[in-house]
Amino acid sequence: MSDGSLPALPTADQLRSEVRNWLRDNWTSLPRNVDPWTSSPERIAWLEKVLDAGFAVPTYPSDWFGRGYPADLANVIAQEFAAAKAPGSRQDKYNIAANTTFALGTTTLKDDLLRDFLVERARTCLLYSEPGAGSDLAAVRTTAVRHADRWVVNGQKVWTSGAQTADYALLLARTDWDVPKHKGLSLFILPMKQAGIEVRPLVQITGEAHFNEVFLSDATVPDAYLLGGEGNGWRALQTALAYERSIMGDTGRGSRNSRADSLLELARVHGKLDDPAMRHQLASVLAMRELNKLTNARAKAAATQGTSSSLMSLGKLAMSKILHAEAAVKSQLIGAQALLAGPENPVADDVNFLTLNAFFTSIGGGTDQIQRNIIGERVLGLPREPEVDRDIPFRQARRS
Repeated sequence: MSDGSLPALPTADQLRSEVRNWLRDNWTSLPRNVDPWTSSPERIAWLEKVLDAGFAVPTYPSDWFGRGYPADLANVIAQEFAAAKAPGSRQDKYNIAANTTFALGTTTLKDDLLRDFLVERARTCLLYSEPGAGSDLAAVRTTAVRHADRWVVNGQKVWTSGAQTADYALLLARTDWDVPKHKGLSLFILPMKQAGIEVRPLVQITGEAHFNEVFLSDATVPDAYLLGGEGNGWRALQTALAYERSIMGDTGRGSRNSRADSLLELARVHGKLDDPAMRHQLASVLAMRELNKLTNARAKAAATQGTSSSLMSLGKLAMSKILHAEAAVKSQLIGAQALLAGPENPVADDVNFLTLNAFFTSIGGGTDQIQRNIIGERVLGLPREPEVDRDIPFRQARRS
């Protein structure tokens, strides 16, 4: 009979040895994942192994695929996976759907979907923004109306990445029009593969079409797939947004051909490492990256599972600036080549792609302007911007 005591935690050295040995026995490599919105059978099989070993979400309790480790031990696992260039560990820091489901979902929802989210057997998208409700996200007008044990959803979403291939979506919908806008929202996990959901791709400035507009006509979602309870959607959304901003604050998307990802290598190849003016610009960008790592570490230390941290906005805003600055330096490094494009000019094509794609971080997950508002109000304690419709029933709010 158990005496109720918890199992002893390993030391960092013991855990490091365990992870290294496990990776040595199990990790080889995976085929290059060309499409970031789908997962190959080989990748899913690998993530199954990582999850079953307890390395995917080590801070989760053992009942939910974890080990109950504190963050410092969990980070040891992430370090060893990074050294081996193996994916799948420490998803308790970045998997938006899984972490939001774990923090706020019903037992039914976690039983149904948590594992699939963690092994990428079920891919997700984010149904937040709408025409007329982007920066003012609390003004969404997509409705969810309860019918017995299900909700019926009608409305339109836009700028949804990965909606074409998603199996589920985090959906923000209005469930009460007679309370102020922030109080009448609910957050759901919506099955995407059903009648009543139409996805239309939107072509981006990079020529890709990862963004979409989504039309919902009597789509349904089980009541058990409600996150955080009815009317608590705004608070639940902050948890999901914190993970999204954390991811976007950690890194930016790489280039298409992997020919211009390394700033220092690009400078070396083009003979600019000894140029004093260029060295100054390189040092500035690299210093910003290092400072942002420390800011993100601070933000994550301040946030516990299922909560949000306003400091995440600092990291996201900084990464936006970093990506634009890096793209500008890379354009200077390659000089007139920046006028070229296409696969026959892979370096220039990559630099121009990164220049254009930097705007994604400036807009997605809340614009740079929204992050400045959050930082001003919640970090610096500045007065809140005027919001005339904040405290009136949303039904009475003026709408365009």
